[in-house]
Amino acid sequence: MMKYLFISLFAVVYAQTRCPQGTGKGTGFFPDPDQCDIYYVCAKGQFEERLCPDGLVFDDRDPNFERCEVPANVDCGDRLALQEAKSSPGCPRANGFYRHPKDCTKFHNCVDGKPKELNCPAGLVYDERSSTCVWAANSNRKECLNPKADALDDGFECPAEAASLSDANGRKVPHPTYAHPSDCQKFYICRNGVDPQRGSCSPGTVYNDETARCEVPENVPGCENYYSLTSSNSKPSVQTSGIPTRKN
Repeated sequence: MMKYLFISLFAVVYAQTRCPQGTGKGTGFFPDPDQCDIYYVCAKGQFEERLCPDGLVFDDRDPNFERCEVPANVDCGDRLALQEAKSSPGCPRANGFYRHPKDCTKFHNCVDGKPKELNCPAGLVYDERSSTCVWAANSNRKECLNPKADALDDGFECPAEAASLSDANGRKVPHPTYAHPSDCQKFYICRNGVDPQRGSCSPGTVYNDETARCEVPENVPGCENYYSLTSSNSKPSVQTSGIPTRKN
């Protein structure tokens, strides 16, 4: 009899450490204090322990919702323990997003241990910290930085001032643009002030270095006749020299 009484008391105390006490507080879904992928369903002083699928962790932001998420979307705090990984080729854990073993621009979406290969948008690499695709300079993957990425094959490089450029209101310009030295329709984009990329205005417009926008040719000195000349296979030169003047 004493044995069963002891077990019952232990169960009550254990439940109290897993389920919040007080009127209206003890019902819902609550995290384990130590392991991020374990949680408890609490109701009327009773609880049931549950485990997220391998690779996912419990999102404890709202006790009214039962939700397991990828770790990048959940702050586990001190709940650092996890279940033993159920790994398979291409999937360090059974579920979640993971880097491709060879290609920075690809990643695996693992569901029940089966990987599906996905591609990042052009110019981006997969970053595991945020579980998304980012510019290589913003990731923690040094191996994804292309040592030749600071210059295009036509020789354009982002000038040093592009990384800290501000507009007339003192706000940082995130992606400064620069005129192409010889083609009115084209321009350059310095992503994050560092990574050079090519840009092109839509047909019928040309790049205006003064406004940093694509406009009709008659509004851009030196490019007024761009399309009439290109139709006869002759292109006017933009009135620039050396490194183009920056416009945001």
